[in-house]
Amino acid sequence: MQIKFFNTLSRKVEEFKALDNSNVRMYTCGPTVYNYAHIGNFRAYMFEDLLRRVLQYGNYKVTQVMNLTDVDDKTIRDSRKNNMKLQDFTRIYKDAFFEDLKKLNIESAEVYPAATEHIKEMIDLVQTLMDKGFAYQAEDKSIYFSIDKFPEYGKLARIDRENQRAGVRISTDEYAKDSVADFALWKAWDENDGDVFWESPWGKGRPGWHIECSAMAMKYLGKTFDIHTGGVDNMFPHHEDEIAQSECANNCKYVNYWLHCAHLMMNGEKMSKSLGNFFTLRDLIEKGYTGREIRYVLMGAHYRKQLNFTFDALAQAKSSLRYFDELSIRLKEVCNDSAELLSNDFFAAFEEEFEKAISDDLNIAGALAVIFKMGSEANKLLDNNNLHKSDADKFLSLFRKFDRIFGFLNVDEAKKDEIPAEIVALAEARVQAKLNKDYAEADRIREEIKAAGYTIEDAPKNAYRIKKS
Repeated sequence: MQIKFFNTLSRKVEEFKALDNSNVRMYTCGPTVYNYAHIGNFRAYMFEDLLRRVLQYGNYKVTQVMNLTDVDDKTIRDSRKNNMKLQDFTRIYKDAFFEDLKKLNIESAEVYPAATEHIKEMIDLVQTLMDKGFAYQAEDKSIYFSIDKFPEYGKLARIDRENQRAGVRISTDEYAKDSVADFALWKAWDENDGDVFWESPWGKGRPGWHIECSAMAMKYLGKTFDIHTGGVDNMFPHHEDEIAQSECANNCKYVNYWLHCAHLMMNGEKMSKSLGNFFTLRDLIEKGYTGREIRYVLMGAHYRKQLNFTFDALAQAKSSLRYFDELSIRLKEVCNDSAELLSNDFFAAFEEEFEKAISDDLNIAGALAVIFKMGSEANKLLDNNNLHKSDADKFLSLFRKFDRIFGFLNVDEAKKDEIPAEIVALAEARVQAKLNKDYAEADRIREEIKAAGYTIEDAPKNAYRIKKS
């Protein structure tokens, strides 16, 4: 399976070739642990999980590093506001983050480096940039990277530097494109930092956000690695600054493939607390939705397209997942050994179509279409009692294989709803009414079943299926 990705650096779809033929080294931007992650954050983490799973499906071993930003402007600001030690404050949100990953069935990265545990590596990297003449200490005692020393600055975000309004230097961690300027590598301590500081050759202070990721990526993945990901909002300044400081320090290419996912929208609007449409995963769980349903919705659109997250979409997710649960149960109950066997080509065609979609820049819509097509074919055969037991097993096996990517089909966890005896009795009475051609009575019984919270679906030869509404 030849995998292709849209590389943000080249703005082209490219065939993926790992530096090591069998092992992919990948850095994925993780959370800044100053609050609970919201579903917009998890859209990015879900995309990164999909990417990881597709690489593994393609027989690569993946070494994934996801950072935990536990020291920056926001973590210091909010820990002080809550009168807590930085470490105690961020621990709350680190633990919550890992709990949320489990609820969404997001696979664990190999390494989750915390910024505060890698200060030495950051100081060493800043010193290298100082020694090579790419960084300098300013009047405020902070260390800044000189973007004029790196002519390629702006190549990821495609910044036309000549037409930008350039400042002198930027000390904050996040800023807009029209403030292109020298950025802080090491921030000298000031009173707003409270007791958060480390000793360095330039006095006490703390790292800038951008240097954190470069130092940790280099430690665990090497000077050049395969893939770096994040949301489109990370492209500038964060990823742009990572490239500049890393390539200047190491005199080599930093990353071969850059992948960025688009924003999540909530009911067609940008998610924000002021609009009342801001939700954490915990908010949605409290409203009665499951991690499995939320995973389905977050994975429902191509990663480079904006995803519109709605409660209607969650309701549709519940319905779709119930559909696959019921199909899995039906397939596992097949005992017919006299039906005509399906050809190997029948199943191979689904597999080929699925792999063609998922290897084409993570075309999740195409991959989803395949499993619904499979479901339709399987249900037709089941309804006509024309599916051989061994073919039912092949359907199940293929769904399990595809769920290595999706992570929400859960074929072997599907459980049959216990239908009350009185509902079954009504269903049988309805069959008899139809045999007697008393269609008005049959319709009345259907409505009675519906009022009790169940639906009945007719199948050939007076068979039927009862489902909870």
